[in-house]
Amino acid sequence: MFYLTEQFFSIQGEGKYAGVPSYFLRTAGCNLSCPGFGAKYEIGGEIRYGCDTYFAVDSSFVKSWQKIEKSIDLIGQLESEFAKIGYLPHVVITGGEPLMYHKDPVFYEVISWLVSKNIQVTFETNGTIEIDFETYPLYKQCTFSLSIKLSNSGEPKQKRIHLEALKAIASQAQEVFLKFTIDTALVETTALNEINEIRTILPKLDVYCMPVGESRDTIWKNDRSVFYFCMAHNFRYSDRLHIRVFDTTQGV
Repeated sequence: MFYLTEQFFSIQGEGKYAGVPSYFLRTAGCNLSCPGFGAKYEIGGEIRYGCDTYFAVDSSFVKSWQKIEKSIDLIGQLESEFAKIGYLPHVVITGGEPLMYHKDPVFYEVISWLVSKNIQVTFETNGTIEIDFETYPLYKQCTFSLSIKLSNSGEPKQKRIHLEALKAIASQAQEVFLKFTIDTALVETTALNEINEIRTILPKLDVYCMPVGESRDTIWKNDRSVFYFCMAHNFRYSDRLHIRVFDTTQGV
């Protein structure tokens, strides 16, 4: 059994496959909360701060999450949606933190079906959960967007960087790239040192940097500095197309 917060057809807005029509499955729950990213929301009169998908992270939203107890039910939904689309799109499994469910039998059955259809599957993950690729070999056929959190996330280093998990993914998965969410303050201080520290662990992976922001206004505060940062250090700039177009992170 696992939980989804939403599923929808859109265009990938970030990273290597930005611009590619993709079907998104957003899982619920995360092992990080990332208050440093500063997305503001209110629960029962209490103001909280988190990542831009706080609705998939904070358990206060659990009543709106969809429980997936049988893989056949979700697979049936996907078959219907793909028939409407008219082709088999790239599937992006995001969150929250989707790898929290990587051992779940129902979740793995869904992955098995996607892989059997030769659908390209990308996991958007914070890279803190170690996968046993021998026990769960289908993950070797997937792409992993490693969105490793830096100090601006507000999470302690020992919680946000898991060396063995990162090495396992980098050595076993079909395709892997790094994606960092950074802001102007980090650009002006420790961004380069923090990224280079991770690159000593994962030296062969392409690096994408994108601006912090859950809305157009917040992205505009950070995009130019991140843009020039990428130029200066030979990294790849990733915009956040879905936010530019829709001014939200939910359902797009």
